[in-house]
Amino acid sequence: MSIINNSLFKGYNFLKGLLLYQPPSDPPPFVLKEAPNEKGVKPTPCPINQAASLKELEALLRYAHRLTDFLKKVNTSVRQGKLSEDIAALKVEYSALEQQQAELSPILTAYDNSSQDVSQKRVSSSLEENRQTIEALYSFPLNKDVIIREIDIAADPSVRTMAVFIDGMVENNTLNLAVLQPLMLLGSAKHRLYGDDLVGRIIKEHLPSNQVQRADTFAKVEEGINSGDTALFFDGIDEVVLVSTKGWEHRSVEKPNTESSVRGGMNAFTENLRTNTAQIRVALRNSDLVTEMIKVGSRSQTNVAILYMKSLANPQLVAEVKRRTKGISTDFLDSSGTLSQFIVDTPVIPFPQTLSTERPDRVAVHLSEGRIAIIVDGNPYIHVLPANFFTFFHSSEDFSMSLLVANFMRLLRLFGTLISTVLPSLYIAINYFHQEALPTELLMAIASSRENVPFPAWFEVMVMEFSFELIREAGVRVPGILGSTIGIVGAIILGQAAVAAHFVSPIVVVIIAITGLSSFTIPEYRMASAIRLLRFFFLLFSILLGLVGLATALLWVIVLLCSMKSFGMPYLVPIAPKTTTGLDVVIRGPVYRQETRPDALNTQDGKRQPSNSRTWVKEQPVRNEDEK
Repeated sequence: MSIINNSLFKGYNFLKGLLLYQPPSDPPPFVLKEAPNEKGVKPTPCPINQAASLKELEALLRYAHRLTDFLKKVNTSVRQGKLSEDIAALKVEYSALEQQQAELSPILTAYDNSSQDVSQKRVSSSLEENRQTIEALYSFPLNKDVIIREIDIAADPSVRTMAVFIDGMVENNTLNLAVLQPLMLLGSAKHRLYGDDLVGRIIKEHLPSNQVQRADTFAKVEEGINSGDTALFFDGIDEVVLVSTKGWEHRSVEKPNTESSVRGGMNAFTENLRTNTAQIRVALRNSDLVTEMIKVGSRSQTNVAILYMKSLANPQLVAEVKRRTKGISTDFLDSSGTLSQFIVDTPVIPFPQTLSTERPDRVAVHLSEGRIAIIVDGNPYIHVLPANFFTFFHSSEDFSMSLLVANFMRLLRLFGTLISTVLPSLYIAINYFHQEALPTELLMAIASSRENVPFPAWFEVMVMEFSFELIREAGVRVPGILGSTIGIVGAIILGQAAVAAHFVSPIVVVIIAITGLSSFTIPEYRMASAIRLLRFFFLLFSILLGLVGLATALLWVIVLLCSMKSFGMPYLVPIAPKTTTGLDVVIRGPVYRQETRPDALNTQDGKRQPSNSRTWVKEQPVRNEDEK
């Protein structure tokens, strides 16, 4: 009977739990709500006038406290009879109070405190006011990597100083030896620092750093601190000294990963901008090389360097590149690839319109031709512009090999590009619409190989193309040697298993393998990616219309390439439009015949070398005394 009662009781509790609502025992999950500034949500009104008035009163109160301390010092000095000894220090502090009082005029104070952007304020002569601004600007002490170091320079009279820097972005030895130690050792000689141009005397006589600049606004101070500089504030001075102490960790110079060569240089760019510019200047040691810096990104403040040869590059091209770069309105810029999409003429077209390289020697060659290089801080790939279609099939070692070998390799790359683009589409078009174009024996061999395959030919090609792209992407994303192993083993096993299972025919596996190998002959990765995408476009037209569709697609692509421009230069120059053809377009001529620069660049100096660059040919050889 008890067993029945227990069973009924459990059944009753089970039904009760199903029918009656019970609040969950777990806490509610986190839900990310819309921010107050999103559309449809009214922001909470902010009492700007009250906040400005509160800031003004706080500044006046700090001034009152400092004035009270000054009066106490004067009173103490008079009572102790040390007024003559302390008169110099009291004069300095009194002049600082006068200057601070002028800065606290109602009009200036209301203007500074009404601004919502703290960085727009000017540097104050009061060290306390500057500290308040720095703490508000960097959310101190919540922000743990911002260091504020107060120093008393034991001069006559003493100078209160504040050093501000970001831990991790400065080099500690440089900071200690070039900033802190010189300032602290000033007390040994009791210098009289206050007087005419204290900041100028500090810079000229007591700071051994190689890069020092002055600033009078917090916008410049913020830019310097965020770049790895140390900001020095002095009490009673409304200027700041920015000392270069940059020293964050970065990758050292290594071998190129995507543009390896047998005979070319072995240096590659890194993520450090100054290291990259130095490598270019090592390869191109000329004072005519100009490096201009532009800040891009309202929040990231990314440094973008524009390099060009001043006596070679077209001034209109330089002005246009700077105009487009300065005209970028975004809050964050992460890479040179993102920058190129902001400044190129047609970013939606997959064909690259700037040459991307990680080799300093290649950048130096293009700069000497009159092109422009763009470097983005934090990215090891540099863009060279303008670029035409044939530039992407040149290699850095073309001029390091003999003429016949280099031209053979260039023609092989162009032939591989053509095979990679049209071979699958050509097979589909002939297999479906133009079987009579094949010899009878070859046609019968293809038909016999597809006898047990239940799928149409276009489906086989599409499946194998997507499978090959999956293997390629997996090999790229898997790190180290395991990636290439996965690619090789995956391709062999997948192809063999697909043929054994009668999923695809052997002829399709051969075609896809030849197509994939041909795509690897393209030196530029972005151009290779565009060709891979174009291959599917040609396949679609071939499935629908055969050779007519393939020809239509080819014609459409040629028309598109003819209409494209890279920073004002036609994409298919010097073929369309026809211009003066040099000896370095499809094939290259001898190095001693490279007399002129590319005509399409319209450089200021079109002459590269004289017509007879091998002057030794016309000279008599040096003979020994015995031969004379």
